[in-house]
Amino acid sequence: MLLPNKTPSHTWRFFRAGGFDQVRLDTGADLLNLARLDQKLWVALSCPTQGVEFDPRTLAQIDTDGDGHVRAPELIAAIDWAATRLKSADTLIQGGALALADIDDSHDDGRKLLASARGILASLGKADAPALTVEDCADVARIYGGMAFNGDGVVTAAGQDEALAAAIGTIVAQLGGQPDRSGEAGVNRDTVTRFFDEARALVAWRAQGAQADLLPLGADTESAHAALQAVRAKVDDFFTRCRLAAFDPRAGGLLNGSEDDLKRIGAQVLAGAGDADLATLPLAYVQSGAALSLTTGLNPAWADAVAALRDQVVIPLLGARTELTEADWAQVKARFAARDAWLAAKPATVLEAIEADTLSALVAGDAHARLSVLLDQDEAAAEQAALIADVERLVRYVRDLARLANNFVSFTDFYTRRDKASFQAGTLYIDGRSCDLCVKVLDPARHATLATLSGVYLLYADCTRAGQKLTIAAAVTAGDSDQLMVGRNGVFYNREGRDWDATITKIVDHPISIRQAFWSPYKKAVRLMAEQAQKFAAAKAKAADDLATQSVTKAGDKVTTVPAAAPAPNQPPAAFDVAKFAGIFAAVGLAVGAIGTALASAVTGFLGLKAWQMPLALFGLMLLISGPAMAMAYFKLRNRNLGPILDANGWAINTRARINIAFGTALTQTARLPEGADRALVDPYADKKTRWPWIVLAVLVLAWVTAYVVAPEKVHELLQPLSAPAASAPQG
Repeated sequence: MLLPNKTPSHTWRFFRAGGFDQVRLDTGADLLNLARLDQKLWVALSCPTQGVEFDPRTLAQIDTDGDGHVRAPELIAAIDWAATRLKSADTLIQGGALALADIDDSHDDGRKLLASARGILASLGKADAPALTVEDCADVARIYGGMAFNGDGVVTAAGQDEALAAAIGTIVAQLGGQPDRSGEAGVNRDTVTRFFDEARALVAWRAQGAQADLLPLGADTESAHAALQAVRAKVDDFFTRCRLAAFDPRAGGLLNGSEDDLKRIGAQVLAGAGDADLATLPLAYVQSGAALSLTTGLNPAWADAVAALRDQVVIPLLGARTELTEADWAQVKARFAARDAWLAAKPATVLEAIEADTLSALVAGDAHARLSVLLDQDEAAAEQAALIADVERLVRYVRDLARLANNFVSFTDFYTRRDKASFQAGTLYIDGRSCDLCVKVLDPARHATLATLSGVYLLYADCTRAGQKLTIAAAVTAGDSDQLMVGRNGVFYNREGRDWDATITKIVDHPISIRQAFWSPYKKAVRLMAEQAQKFAAAKAKAADDLATQSVTKAGDKVTTVPAAAPAPNQPPAAFDVAKFAGIFAAVGLAVGAIGTALASAVTGFLGLKAWQMPLALFGLMLLISGPAMAMAYFKLRNRNLGPILDANGWAINTRARINIAFGTALTQTARLPEGADRALVDPYADKKTRWPWIVLAVLVLAWVTAYVVAPEKVHELLQPLSAPAASAPQG
């Protein structure tokens, strides 16, 4: 049987973007027939439920096997489930809130679902509302709190009379509460059954305690039994020791405590009758056939307990006496045997903390029966409560399924730029540009290993906000990379518009734009010249420092060294060699002149071209310099692929999702002045123009002319090596 709008043959429509064909999902029929669309035409076959900008609860409901990934069969099953409960699958395309009128009430499931949806609105105080939103369904506590029975098998004190509310409170206080769907703590059937079973057993046991054979001393029985129990073990120990002494006279001395024990105790400061070491000694002196004195000769640690036994137990039961024989002791224990057995049968329960009268009243009343009825009614509402979950599921599917399909079967949102795709985490602002293709990353090192195959220039940045931290990978597809470096700071705005501090931690280097490739040879040349100039200046500075150091050292040596012989007569200073000085300046001037001549020749040659040839000459020169870099960048930019970036996050991308030059330019926006903005072109802090280069050039030329006038033969002598190769060249 076909679902509504599902046809045996469906006409598909495709659009081309990113270098491949993508299916259009414009109607409900398109969604319903996805099962018939060859999955080789799907953009993705699986997407993770974490790290994407999508409602995690909706994804969890679609991910029926709970493996953390939504796959094609699960998406198809979700669409089919929703379509069977709607009058038209076009409702999924429209999205938004679920209108009650769109629920298919032509069958029992639909009618039950509609009734449940109306019940939800009624519990929220919106009985007349025509539609249900995800926000309405999200307020679970309020929904179930407004229902008398919510089907979870838990009854709370809310809405009950005072007596029943008190009973529920007592049960919860003693046995713990069970969470109700409304958010309150209540009782379920197991808790109620356990409470009243234990309560009845405890009440019955307490009732037995009033029997005569359990009260040998009437009202004083309880205190007397406590006095008996306090010394029972010690008195039994005393008579057992006496029987052992009768069995073997040698044991008498040993059973009274060794000499070492007495020495050890005697060496202490005995604090009193309660001393622990003293209490370990026998109750009285052990000997064959001895009776226990109740007045004298007792272990000081037990004297008070024995006196209580005498006054509260022995005298009331046996009459006044000063000692207790073993037969008397057996008679005393026999009088309390029934009570011992009764106490041993006491039920083990936490309910003994409840006052006896309160517990008896609960057992005798109708609380158990009334709670059982309420639990029956609540369990009977389980089907209706399950329908509430189905209503929430349908509301979420109506809002989210079409959007998920357009970020799964095709990447419509991403390539049409009508909205951000589910994998786009936000926008990174850095270095005068905004990067829209930002994805969340759990493991940057692992992600970069695969993402580098995308051919996209990627920035990995740690983002922090109010103690929170996340890592993103941002694609830079416009501008240049001159000022992008590890440690550079920016600001990341997530999909909710919240700003995060972002710091670059890793860079995957790839071409960014044709413009960057065009200027790269010139920038490299300038950078190389600057580096060489810096190295040359540093070397000269070091040489000057070394020369100054050596000069100071030599001067110090001359001062401190005593001459061995009389100094030689001072030599007259060498005469200033004007010709040599002029020759040096002439050589420098000649070099400058040669450079100037070369430049002049180039300019003269360029000016000698015809007007239409000049642009071609310039273009050819630029093509010669920048052409190779631009060609290489062009081919790399054309082959950029979104797939590895998403695959590294757990997606299963099923095609080559290209990011060509035009589309890449749209993903990264560079800074531009607003249209119509006024701009002042005068910069008060612009670099001042200097005449020093011209002055230096003029000085060098003047030096060359002066040298030629003063010592022409010296100039010719210096220039002779330069002209020698030309003179020796063979004549053609």
